[in-house]
Amino acid sequence: MTGKIQRSPWPHAISLVAMIILFTVVWLVEERFLSPPGWQRPLGQLAAGEYDVERVIDGDTIVLASNQLRVRLQGIDTPETVKPNAQVEAWGDEASAYTTKFVADAGWRVRLEIDGEPVDRYGRHLAFVWSGTRLLNEELVARGLARAKTNFDFSQGLKQRLRRAQADASNSERGLWRPQTADE
Repeated sequence: MTGKIQRSPWPHAISLVAMIILFTVVWLVEERFLSPPGWQRPLGQLAAGEYDVERVIDGDTIVLASNQLRVRLQGIDTPETVKPNAQVEAWGDEASAYTTKFVADAGWRVRLEIDGEPVDRYGRHLAFVWSGTRLLNEELVARGLARAKTNFDFSQGLKQRLRRAQADASNSERGLWRPQTADE
């Protein structure tokens, strides 16, 4: 008489539960301790194309109407206006107003170009914002309302446009490059 050896299903179940717990712990440690400060996982994907803008957060950040994604203008940095526990920086209100006017003049519909890094370390989507042939990122820099940030990954052609705009603003002493007087 040959008998079958009956094995308990418990060792397999325990192994499976242990693996699930291990993967969960690794994921939590990675999210909590290995991600940059302020990192937020992006809420969705962003493809190049035309989008309606719901609102302007500040000079270099907008929110899209269709999917509520935050879009940070690639390659530039405007003075802070909404950063928690920070004062509004000089030229920040002007940068926010210019971005709002640009978007309003475009009928609150802009074209986004994705070039280089798609998401920043805070989980915001990065893009170049166009209305026809006008590039918002470049216009903010040219008016002295933003600094070019060309040390990130995007095309050399767009980096050159931003560098030229900043050199022109600096040479003309516009906005951020305007000399401060004693009473300012």
